[in-house]
Amino acid sequence: MEDRHSVNSPRRILSFSKRRGATVSFVSPDDKPSSGFGPKPTEVYAFVGSITTVVATGLFLVWAYVPERCLHAIGIFYYPSRYWALAVPAYAIVGVVLALLFYIGLNFMSTPSSTCLNTMFDEFSREPSSCVSEMEDEEEERPIEPISDIGIHKINDFMFK
Repeated sequence: MEDRHSVNSPRRILSFSKRRGATVSFVSPDDKPSSGFGPKPTEVYAFVGSITTVVATGLFLVWAYVPERCLHAIGIFYYPSRYWALAVPAYAIVGVVLALLFYIGLNFMSTPSSTCLNTMFDEFSREPSSCVSEMEDEEEERPIEPISDIGIHKINDFMFK
């Protein structure tokens, strides 16, 4: 059994074999391209989204800043009140600020108080192991200690002395 390796490209297929060397065969124009080629759906959605955003921004600026007589001159008579050109962005900004304040408030409500022991210990806390090495004198051969939480008394000694 011979080892065959093939490399696909959009225009031709290269096939490498130990016995015959490399062979080149061209794909017929009737063949459909494989699913690996072409634009990805996320790229298409991003492109359409960016174009839509630019067009919507342009329409908004024309509606908000062009005088009514110019709009009437080009045949545009039906459009929303200019009040909404200021009201919608103002409402959006206030909504975002309120959402951020609500999110921060929920975090403060769900956080335990500083005097609660849950701020120091929980179900994932690990106590330092009491494993004592037999070779305490030889510092080169001491094993690495297992991962554990640092006790609050050690932190206090380090921070406040």
